[in-house]
Amino acid sequence: MHLKLFDYLLPEELIARFPLDDRSASSMMVLNESGKISHRKFPDLMNYLKEGDLLVFNNTRVIPARLFGKKDSGGMVEILIERTVDENLAWAMVRSNKKMKMRTKINFVNHSYADVIDCRDGLFLLSFSQKVSIIMDLIGQTPIPPYLNRDAERIDSERYQTVYASAPGAIAAPTAGLHFDELLLDRLKNKGINSCFVTLHVGLGTFKPVKVDNIKEHSMHSEWISVSKKTCDMITETKKNGGRVVAVGTTSLRSLETIAIKPDLEPFQGDTDIFICPGYEFKLVDALITNFHLPKSTLLMLVCAFAGYSQIMDAYKEAINKKYRFYSYGDAMFLNKNIDAKFDLPGL
Repeated sequence: MHLKLFDYLLPEELIARFPLDDRSASSMMVLNESGKISHRKFPDLMNYLKEGDLLVFNNTRVIPARLFGKKDSGGMVEILIERTVDENLAWAMVRSNKKMKMRTKINFVNHSYADVIDCRDGLFLLSFSQKVSIIMDLIGQTPIPPYLNRDAERIDSERYQTVYASAPGAIAAPTAGLHFDELLLDRLKNKGINSCFVTLHVGLGTFKPVKVDNIKEHSMHSEWISVSKKTCDMITETKKNGGRVVAVGTTSLRSLETIAIKPDLEPFQGDTDIFICPGYEFKLVDALITNFHLPKSTLLMLVCAFAGYSQIMDAYKEAINKKYRFYSYGDAMFLNKNIDAKFDLPGL
């Protein structure tokens, strides 16, 4: 499967650069099993879920992971914390006008600093003079996606965060969850729709660009996940009673499909590098709530695997024609699993 098959042209004006005033005011494209498209508003999700269905949310919380500092020489440095190792150590992406060297000191405005002590797979291991969490809280910025083409603003600290976010550690929001507000969550609960949580700390694995022509040769960065016994038990009970497991976002889906590798569901904490592309056979997830994804991205490949390559690419064309809003602050899709999607392989 060639990378170019997952490309499409998006007019710049369709990139949602700011959130809507109301979280749940987004439009929602619904794609059924046969590829039929319906155009709805996000609160209409109520009509596509039934009593006994299970919504699986990713409760990761975005950390203020973007830091700015200076070398002793005065050169500017931008840091994006990817993963903390312990209180004073973290792996990070580091941008500088010159190549970073070992033992380079990076100074921050609050008189703290970090030393570069290792480099691996494009990431730098930084040793901080204070707890990483304290430095981020003092001077860190919300790491909004670069395609928004703007600096983070005050609104992002609230709106680039789900209302149920509780586990700090992500460098990007699980954006399908941004559409849910407290009122909608209460309405879903009152209808008898159950919910549970997984944690996937969104990192470079989700956004690492695909640089190989044959996508099967792409390797994902690992991301940390946690799936509890309670969540495993609720999934088992839902399936037993004929309910559907509905993943809220691709990160929730990847967490669930990671634990589905074993025949019996068991709680899990650790890394996942699962890469889902057309031909993958889904084991746990029956429906998916997601946003519209970037061209040539692993997330676009995932939704093609779930709903069918031809159907997704046609749906994206219609979304562009209908002026849907794209990407993190954009509109949503509700996708039913297409059991024939594994046979809808691009290039065949």
